Amino acid sequence: MKWLALVLALLAAPLAAQTRLLLGATHTLDNSGFLAAVLPQFTADTGIRVDTVVLGTRQILAMAERGEFDVLITHHRPSELAFIAAGYGTARNDLMFNDFVLIGPADDPAGIASAADAPAALAAIAASQARFISRGDESGTHLREQELWAQAGLNPAGDWYYAVGAGMGATLNIAAALSAYTLSDRATWLTFQGQAGLALLFEGGAGLRNDYSLIEINAARFAHINAEAAQTFASWMLGPKGQAAIAAFRPNGQQLFCPARQHPGQEQGGKPCTANAQ
Repeated sequence: MKWLALVLALLAAPLAAQTRLLLGATHTLDNSGFLAAVLPQFTADTGIRVDTVVLGTRQILAMAERGEFDVLITHHRPSELAFIAAGYGTARNDLMFNDFVLIGPADDPAGIASAADAPAALAAIAASQARFISRGDESGTHLREQELWAQAGLNPAGDWYYAVGAGMGATLNIAAALSAYTLSDRATWLTFQGQAGLALLFEGGAGLRNDYSLIEINAARFAHINAEAAQTFASWMLGPKGQAAIAAFRPNGQQLFCPARQHPGQEQGGKPCTANAQ
């Protein structure tokens, strides 16, 4: 009977492999509770278990260049397009969006609430040398922050500027402890539990739109990846069920992400989702 058990185990191994998927995802999706809310719905529909590794966008892409994931959700378009152009992924698919916001002390010592745009707000912080906490982790949020500083014509440095190399939740905690400014994605800010003393001070404008993409890894380059499960995941997330799950993810009644695709009959809660980032 031992041989029968061995045969059954060997037959079951490919089936088990097909029912597991490795996703590389950004901190925002974990901090906001999005992964915990949406991935079980995918598993219930498909039987495919999703294991996740949560890091900054650049770290996720670097690991994916070594074939360490089956599929990705990231949020820095230039890095994603370079990844696709180098042949590591098959396509960049718009999945959902929200926006970035500037958070700081409620009394706003740098006066950024009246700034004309986000680069001007950062310039005001630099001019006042009010504390600013940067994630400093090559995440999509950190990369956007760097782009905004460049648009302001500044290279921030000095005792007022702290790069902490941490995820968004930890960065907000540090900002709260030091009464400092920081750039956050809206979803993590809205679900952040330590908001006392901090306030959303600046928002809006195309420069603060935060697009998330879904990327399937190129199976022609990495033969070991679970391409079939990745395709199933992409079809579900980009299709009516996944896009409806994105729209329905509303902790405390607040919509944190806007689906990138509108499907017939998809429930949008009675009003369009703009995330203040047209």
